[in-house]
Amino acid sequence: MAASPGWPTSSLRAALTVESERSATVGVIVPMFNAERTIGATLASICRQTHQALDIIVVDDGSSDSSASIVADYGKQDRRIRILQQSNGGVAVARNNGAAATDAEFLAFVDADDLWAPSKIALQWEALEKGGPSAGLAYCWFALIDEDSRVFSLHNRPTAEGDVLQQMCRNNFVGNGSSMLMRRSAFEKAGQFEPSLRARHAQGCEDLLICLRIAEHYEFRVVPQHLVGYRMTNTNMSSDVMQMLRSCEIVLDEFREKYPRHGTDLDAHLVEMIRWLAVRGFVGGRFFDGCDLLRRFLALEPRLAISSLPNMLDMYCRARLVPDWIKARWKRLRNKNANFRPLYMETAW
Repeated sequence: MAASPGWPTSSLRAALTVESERSATVGVIVPMFNAERTIGATLASICRQTHQALDIIVVDDGSSDSSASIVADYGKQDRRIRILQQSNGGVAVARNNGAAATDAEFLAFVDADDLWAPSKIALQWEALEKGGPSAGLAYCWFALIDEDSRVFSLHNRPTAEGDVLQQMCRNNFVGNGSSMLMRRSAFEKAGQFEPSLRARHAQGCEDLLICLRIAEHYEFRVVPQHLVGYRMTNTNMSSDVMQMLRSCEIVLDEFREKYPRHGTDLDAHLVEMIRWLAVRGFVGGRFFDGCDLLRRFLALEPRLAISSLPNMLDMYCRARLVPDWIKARWKRLRNKNANFRPLYMETAW
């Protein structure tokens, strides 16, 4: 990621560097499919980690572009990088195969279009070490970035930690797979990532599912800093909002059956997912899907939907994926109302 006010300075990066003799090896798994436009930046952000003990495994999930050759070039410069090839099997299979290829005690996963701040792994590893064996997963805050790696939202600031199962049933505060560092024991106890979602044409919520399954047995820890750039484009998996909704419904149904006492929380989670996917649909250019999801949101929670509209519109207009004339009109409208303080009006990263 290009240098920005939110990244630590060089002196701070040096101070956060974990000495090799006390560093546990972290396996970093990067599932990749036709990511030639972004994989270079993703690998650069991994290689800049202050925690140096990394086993970096890129799993090429049947790419047909030049992604693999880009990874090979990076591997020549950094011997920690290696690539595995597989026929196209989906993100869960790719992540599981990557995890099987390393004996690292800790595992981190990053999508091939996301970015990490240099201190991400070091701070999360420290959080897990302080938490002890009962702490199975550490997550951090993430910034939303556009196709040019520009930040357009810093709204993600959860604080949940400890026993978080009920909170995970209510809201996916972890947010995405690139924000996690987990113990291998927690990964194995959760049954790894679930490949059957893809077979059911419901790929997308593998991250949510493994977080819920880990939360059944382990505590979580949070690093309250924006250490991940989560990219929103028209082409990544989460842009298929209707598939994401099917995926979410399947995952939440599993836990509705397991924990009927959390039914109200799971209902609220589904409503929040519909709200988020409506915005995601509009930002990603899926206008009709966005309208359908917005109608569902209004039908389920009319008051909440109406009160959420200004913030949803603000986020839509902040994304660089929308036309400039829309953003300009919204900015003028927003500035006319001095009392309006939208949720996503944050300082630059």
